[in-house]
Amino acid sequence: MVGAEAQVLTVILWLIALKILQISIYPLLRPTLGEIAYPLSYPLSLLAFTLFSWYAGLLHLPVQLAALFFLLLGSVMLIRKEYVPEDLKRNLRWDAVFLAGFLYLLEIRFFNPSISFAEKFMDHAFLASVMRNPVVPPPDPWFAGGDLSIYYYLGHWMAGALGITIGGESVVVFNLMLPTVAGMAVVAAAALGYLLIPRYFYLPAAVLLIPNPAAVWHLIAGTPVDVLPWESTRVITGTITEYPLFSFFWGDPHAHILGIFNQILFITLCMVLYLGYGDLSLRSRYVLALLLALSLGTMPGVNSWDVLLYAPFYCLIALLTGIRYAGWDLRGWLPLLSVPPLSILLYAPFLAAIEGAGILGVGIVPEGSSLVEFILVHGFFLAIFLMYGLKDLSRYPWLLALPLLGLLTGYGAAGLAGMVLLLLAVRRSGRPEEILGMAGLAVIIFCELIYLKDNMGEFYYRMNTVFKFSMVAWVMMGLSTTIIIGRWLSRQTWPCALPPWAVRSALAAGILFLIVIPPFTPLTYGYATQTLDGSAWLQEAHPGDAAAITYLRSLDGDLRIIEAVGEGYSYAGRISSFTGIPTILGWQGHELVWRSNEDGWYGRRIADVRSIYQDPGRSLPLLEEYGITHLIVGPLENERYRVHLPDEGLILVFEADGTLVYEVAP
Repeated sequence: MVGAEAQVLTVILWLIALKILQISIYPLLRPTLGEIAYPLSYPLSLLAFTLFSWYAGLLHLPVQLAALFFLLLGSVMLIRKEYVPEDLKRNLRWDAVFLAGFLYLLEIRFFNPSISFAEKFMDHAFLASVMRNPVVPPPDPWFAGGDLSIYYYLGHWMAGALGITIGGESVVVFNLMLPTVAGMAVVAAAALGYLLIPRYFYLPAAVLLIPNPAAVWHLIAGTPVDVLPWESTRVITGTITEYPLFSFFWGDPHAHILGIFNQILFITLCMVLYLGYGDLSLRSRYVLALLLALSLGTMPGVNSWDVLLYAPFYCLIALLTGIRYAGWDLRGWLPLLSVPPLSILLYAPFLAAIEGAGILGVGIVPEGSSLVEFILVHGFFLAIFLMYGLKDLSRYPWLLALPLLGLLTGYGAAGLAGMVLLLLAVRRSGRPEEILGMAGLAVIIFCELIYLKDNMGEFYYRMNTVFKFSMVAWVMMGLSTTIIIGRWLSRQTWPCALPPWAVRSALAAGILFLIVIPPFTPLTYGYATQTLDGSAWLQEAHPGDAAAITYLRSLDGDLRIIEAVGEGYSYAGRISSFTGIPTILGWQGHELVWRSNEDGWYGRRIADVRSIYQDPGRSLPLLEEYGITHLIVGPLENERYRVHLPDEGLILVFEADGTLVYEVAP
């Protein structure tokens, strides 16, 4: 178990490391990004660190070299006197914005830290594998002999490389991942707000805090508070529609939420391009193109689904920008055209190594979502867009035929969203918030009509499409509507302005309310331990396994273990998850989704694990075949198998509370 002092030290070192990364590149971004260079240097520096550390891992070099690069860069900036005290003091508010997001999520993780339910075993397994053996590609902890080329693991690499650099433990670093994502997302959203609605620059960050209408409906309907959040994300039949607030409280640093800060960063950079391209020098245009390429190029490695939408979104923005500023000037188009190929080149080895099952085709949704379910997911944004375009609806009443036509054909939700999209389009003003809104609406229309085929099964045939794409739509529509609200507020002339003390009191009350929520969150499910050590709950629930995990984590070298195989979302795979040491097979269903079963490994590995535990005559040859160094026999193995091990060839090296660890004799 990681002590309190070590946890505090890890948090402090983590923040110091992030600050060093940020401040070292800030002077380089200032000529191009101007007033928002300081806030955007937070997420951009983290992406750059990830890129450099990943290539260090690819070359089998220490990942700490990436941090050394930033230290040297910061030293050069200091020698060149790029840091002006007045400028740094003026930008302290951005540090406060980042810390607000980081510390709030850190509080949530403190009250719900356990690596226990959902896909937390999987996400920590990836993180622990990276931190134990930071090479590219990292070993797959649930498929001995395989690697993580079957999954978009770059978000876990990002946290793992930083964790290695500061000397942290993976079970604590796990609980720093979402706070970092939140801090980066908040500061990027606020930067977008400063660009578009400077008076209310903080409003776009609300996209991370608002619930969906289903959550409000369940609250009014009296749904028990412990199941309300879950029910609010399982609204559209056969799908999942998470929203950031739920994902942050749920606490699983999965790919779809790890990439959310980069989504907001990319949108902000696109708006810088769209609004300010004509004012930039040729050098600054290429710098901005490089930043966009870094953000876009990182997406496939963090959450591949994001790039499927943001690549076309960039093409749209680049086209509009080129038409507005470049015209027939080829030199003006070259920086815009360089972004897609450069984004591919940045992580070309990663893209070339991807081996996962991936997308198996494209299908047509046979029947769209229920209109009521659709509104319970997207209703807040649709209502804002309708109010925004109400005058235009009176000018184009024929748009009302779209929802009716949709209902008659079984696609009422798509018809409603299509009407709202056209309401924004007919304005033809080209405002950033309208472009963002239309893009988000196009995504949810896509999900109502088309799905990307995978092997998730017949009932969940479009689950991944809606799950992954609806988060992108939430970000796009959420940023769009908060900007619309900010513009409304900016135009208002208040007849009786509130006194400053009343405004401050209201803000203080809101902040206090947010701070008080986490201790009473219903998403702990009995695992709350008030610590940042995600493995602390094991000490009481599974003391033998906890002791064995501590023992195995202390061992160096190229190890492989065998433990009980099990289905996803269960206690199976617990030793490999908490140590990062590969096992023959972890969560079998997940590996099947990632790898498919073309060579028949699925049944073979399950049968081989059973034989190792139950057939002494086959145990040693199979252990040698898989390169296993340690065999685990704990309560789970005794429950799953009739354990009968050979008398020779295995050496008992550890035992505690019913969990035994055997070393396979050379």
